[in-house]
Amino acid sequence: MTAALAAVLWDMDGTIVDTEDFFTDAARDIVLQSGATWTDDIEEALVGCTMEALAETLIAAGVDLDPRLIIDRVVGRVGEQLGTAIPWKSGAPELLRELRDAGVSTALVTMSPRVLVQQVVAAIPFEAFDVIVTTDDVPNGKPAPDAYLLAASLLDVDIEECVAIEDSGPGVASAVAAGAAVIAVPLPETRLPEADYVRWDSLVGRSAQDVALVHAGARSHPPRKEQRDPNP
Repeated sequence: MTAALAAVLWDMDGTIVDTEDFFTDAARDIVLQSGATWTDDIEEALVGCTMEALAETLIAAGVDLDPRLIIDRVVGRVGEQLGTAIPWKSGAPELLRELRDAGVSTALVTMSPRVLVQQVVAAIPFEAFDVIVTTDDVPNGKPAPDAYLLAASLLDVDIEECVAIEDSGPGVASAVAAGAAVIAVPLPETRLPEADYVRWDSLVGRSAQDVALVHAGARSHPPRKEQRDPNP
């Protein structure tokens, strides 16, 4: 393990749990029930966004509801689905456990509300995170850097000695802006920003040493745009 790696900062939805479709389905139902039209552009805009941004997107699409009511409906629907089963992303629990066993500090940095985060964290059969930062904890959500900066501050580590693991465009932009080294594990169709990160196709088979090597590479080279993993 590389000593300079101070912490690994994890996104949740789409990275640890495969819940992006939960949010999409809940939002789509609200749009269609309101008589508005669902589009691919709406779906794309929701990936990695804050709950406030989700509500704004639906209102712009023609949903005539109070933003708080939209958020409450989406959160309630997603919470019901999480109560039935937690859809773990392949490889994520194993990598998280290996990092913890190796003594690496970890934080969860998510734009989901704490009520949903607690459902996921409670289902992990070990103490997974030293710090949890949710959308409720920061004035500006992703893609602003606030959440990642807060996580590093709460861990009392230098953000530049952290690796963030993300799946969405806003998440990658947030972590890069904060100053972390970034591993992006997006779906093939996900649009990511022009930024400095390493892209992995999956977390399956990935190790704590792989994460440490990403950090070491990021700190030994000048900023660069997307880098494909040389050892997929």
